[in-house]
Amino acid sequence: MQSTIILILSLLLIGAIIWWFFGNHEEQAVAATKNAGHQTANIVVKGGYSPSTVVLKKGVPATLNFDMKDSTACLSHIVFDKLGIDRDLTKQAQTSIEIPTDQAREIDFACGMNMFHGKVVVK
Repeated sequence: MQSTIILILSLLLIGAIIWWFFGNHEEQAVAATKNAGHQTANIVVKGGYSPSTVVLKKGVPATLNFDMKDSTACLSHIVFDKLGIDRDLTKQAQTSIEIPTDQAREIDFACGMNMFHGKVVVK
C-alpha cells in the first residue's frame, strides 16, 4: 500500500515538472499607457514578470518601470542583451528603463540567471 502511494505521488510530481518546463503557458501581453507623447508600462517582478510582454508604439518614447516585489537572487537583475542593459533591481523599489522605439522589433529581457523571461514588442 505504501509503495503504491509513493509511486502515485512520484508520477504526479514528474508530471508537474514536465508541465512546468515544457507546458504551453499563456503569455500575458499589455499595451503601454500613452500620455503626452510618452508611453510607460509597469512590470511587477514577483516570481517572474507580470506582464511578461509589453507592446509599445513605434516612434513614441517609452519607459518600462520594474516594480520589485521579490527578494529572489535570480530576479534581482534585469538584462536586455540586445540593448546592453544589465540593471540591479534591488537598489530601489522601482527601476525605470528607457526603451528605444525607433524601429519595429522584439526585444527580449530576462533575469540575471536567464531563468525568467519577458519581451517588449515595438510595432
